[in-house]
Amino acid sequence: METRDGTVTDYPAAFEDVFAANREFAASFDEGDLPAFAARGLAVITCMDSRLDPLRILGLRRGDAKILRNAGARVTGDVLRTLVLAVYLLGVDRILVMPHSNCRMAQSSEDEIHALIKREYDVDTRSLEFQTDTDQLSALRSDLNRIAANPLLPKTVAIAGALFDVGTGVLTSVEFDDAR
Repeated sequence: METRDGTVTDYPAAFEDVFAANREFAASFDEGDLPAFAARGLAVITCMDSRLDPLRILGLRRGDAKILRNAGARVTGDVLRTLVLAVYLLGVDRILVMPHSNCRMAQSSEDEIHALIKREYDVDTRSLEFQTDTDQLSALRSDLNRIAANPLLPKTVAIAGALFDVGTGVLTSVEFDDAR
C-alpha cells in the first residue's frame, strides 16, 4: 500500500513488533477471568497522549476502572454514551475527567488545527470538530457540567475533574459548580 509520501508500506511487517509483544504477553497471561465490572467503581476520561498511563497515575490496577481516551480528554457525545453504559452495566459510580498539561488540543484553536493539517498534509478536516480549547480549565469545568446535566446519568454518580501535570506527575483537583 502506498503512503502519502509515495513510499510503499508492508502493513503486516509494520505491526510485527506489537504482535510479537502480544505473543509474549499472552504466554504468561493469567487474568482471563477478570470481571468486566470496574472493581473500584471508577470511570476516567483522559487524553490519548502516550505520555499518560492513567492506571499508574491514579494508583490503579487492570480491572479497577473504565478508561475512556480521546484527543484532549473531552466529554463528547460518544463519551456520554459510554458513561451511561458504564454506570448502568459495568459498576461505575464515580467519574473523573483528567486532561493534562502541555496538551496539543489546548494550545491551538480549531481554525489553527484545521489550517495546520491542510498546510502540512493537504487534507481538509473542516468536517470534523476537534473540540480544542485554549482555556483548558474552563473546558474541563464545561465538560464536568455536561456530565452532571446529563439526564440519563443518576444524580448519585460522583463527578470530579483534575489536571495532570506531565512535567511533575502531580494531579491537581479542579473545582466546578455541580448544580445537580
